[in-house]
Amino acid sequence: MAAGISYDDVEIGTVLPAQTFPVRRESLVRYAGASGDFNPIHWNERFAVEVGLPNVIAHGMFTMAEAVRVVTDWVGDPGAVVEYSVKFTRPVVVPDPGGTAVEVTGKVAQKLDDRRVRVDLTVTCGEAGKVLGVPRAVVQLA
Repeated sequence: MAAGISYDDVEIGTVLPAQTFPVRRESLVRYAGASGDFNPIHWNERFAVEVGLPNVIAHGMFTMAEAVRVVTDWVGDPGAVVEYSVKFTRPVVVPDPGGTAVEVTGKVAQKLDDRRVRVDLTVTCGEAGKVLGVPRAVVQLA
């Protein structure tokens, strides 16, 4: 699969389609199984509260992965993401029942050499506000 977006068609400031990703406890259990990260703060409310958290929290890497979907969906090829970094700033608290949602917006911040662009994301979750700091992806375009 190749990037479906042409470098020549992209301008600085191009806005990527925003997305909202629901986060439920079952998503965290599935992620724990796939990643091998069974830390009880991600599935056991009693334990999470005992260690000082407000409730169960999402895995940081789960949140990071959900956020970059805005970029991979836009470009059409997950392999086009050649760099991706974030800072974990606030936890995504996942109450039961119902869960929560992570909202992600993005825009092209810089055109780089070799037909690459830097995309800056904004990743928020309800009252917590920004849950990832400085989320950026470098994307290889066609």
